[in-house]
Amino acid sequence: MTGARLAAVSLVVPGYAEGIAFYCGVMGFTLAADIDQGHKRWVTVEPPGGGCRIVLARAENPDQQAVIGAQGGGRVWLFLETDDFARDHARMRAAGVIFEEAPRHEPYGTVAVWRDPFGNRWDLIEPKSGG
Repeated sequence: MTGARLAAVSLVVPGYAEGIAFYCGVMGFTLAADIDQGHKRWVTVEPPGGGCRIVLARAENPDQQAVIGAQGGGRVWLFLETDDFARDHARMRAAGVIFEEAPRHEPYGTVAVWRDPFGNRWDLIEPKSGG
């Protein structure tokens, strides 16, 4: 498949305002799009360094509400890569982000698991050089 790339992933959130407030306000992501589609909105946010965007999908029924924070089945399923772990870890903690563990050093880099306010588990990772 030539020229294909992963452009976005969908993340179910309780509401657009809550998702935008956290990802753009706390995390410093850019609001890439907020397009009114009548019954819903197309809302995408992008990390400061670019890459894959997140589509903030408002839960519209009980089944969708039930998966908020559980899309990864309890596992880490989102990975935020940084070029300076210490800087971003300190900034995120100061902003109230909950880390589940102390930073650890793995063969692939420095990493720590954190949760967004909706319950999604993420890794903050600074890859080792050349990795």
